Amino acid sequence: MIMEFDRIQFYVENAKVSRDWFVSQLGFQSIAGYANSHTHIEVVSSGNVCFVLSSPLTPASPVASWLKFHPPGIADVGFRIKNIELAVARAAAEGAKILEPIQEDLNAGGYFKRAKIAGWGDLSHTLVERIGSHSLLSASDKLPLFTRIDHVVLNVESGDLSSAVSWYQKILGFQPQQNFDIQTQKSALRSQVMVHAEGGVQFPINEPASANSQIQEFLSANRGPGIQHMALQTNNIVGVVADLRSCGLPFLPVPSTYYSELQERQNYLPADWQAIAACQVLADWQEDTPAAMLLQIFTQPIFAEPTFFFEIIERRVSLVNGKQVQAGGFGAGNFRALFEAIEREQMKRGSLIDD
Repeated sequence: MIMEFDRIQFYVENAKVSRDWFVSQLGFQSIAGYANSHTHIEVVSSGNVCFVLSSPLTPASPVASWLKFHPPGIADVGFRIKNIELAVARAAAEGAKILEPIQEDLNAGGYFKRAKIAGWGDLSHTLVERIGSHSLLSASDKLPLFTRIDHVVLNVESGDLSSAVSWYQKILGFQPQQNFDIQTQKSALRSQVMVHAEGGVQFPINEPASANSQIQEFLSANRGPGIQHMALQTNNIVGVVADLRSCGLPFLPVPSTYYSELQERQNYLPADWQAIAACQVLADWQEDTPAAMLLQIFTQPIFAEPTFFFEIIERRVSLVNGKQVQAGGFGAGNFRALFEAIEREQMKRGSLIDD
């Protein structure tokens, strides 16, 4: 079962307002807009990244029902697969709830089959098998800022991490890879990175490891488990971040001590190190492949409550024994730096108290 991320669906209060935000703040292109009797839908894209933004027109909309229980955010993570019949049969056999059976459709983008299953909590997953060409690009000549979705992160309630890991293993074929236990003097979390063997889709799952964890803050604000953030991959993070900052997109600040401490620990510094530090981009790498740098930066939450945010990520390539090696996984140093950055924002909000 070859798997990639497909369309991601946001449930929002006003699809047009959200569309304009993605266009002005993240450089996306508006590619479609339509409505049915109860829901307004806008579609935006950047390269191979495509988001569907849905808002209610009447109380009969499923978006209205969802927003009664949760703030705006991601309601559905779509996966593109090679054999939808096999995937749905496997999911059903393992006990997954089939929300929509397999349907076939034909449009200008090509022929495809799709189905929808219930995911963890109120999250759903649309499974799509595409046959023939299907371009998500708009007619604009503007070059996309992002190449693909790198990973999507799910937060679950305390004590549910192992159950959620098992669920995604059995239902969708993910496998555990890296795991993290991050603890500071103030709070803690546990994380398990899930990776699909067929296609490399990365789907980390977090749970709070302290009552005042930033994961618990998300769960309280989101009123249950859900998608905490999504990483958008780019080939030029310094240039992209500069463009996004010029559009007014706010990022989590990084203290200057992070870079001075990193310089003391590492022998290798890339030619654009000063630009990386000036952009407040986090950097991590393995000693044996220092040029294969993992570069990351995180936005402030994009909605009114401290829930969903974006990550911008670049995975640089190193030449090792004549072969190209790309930065993989999730750097432990960057993970901790993100955790501490969100802790600082929690303190500003007054939500980080002694556990």
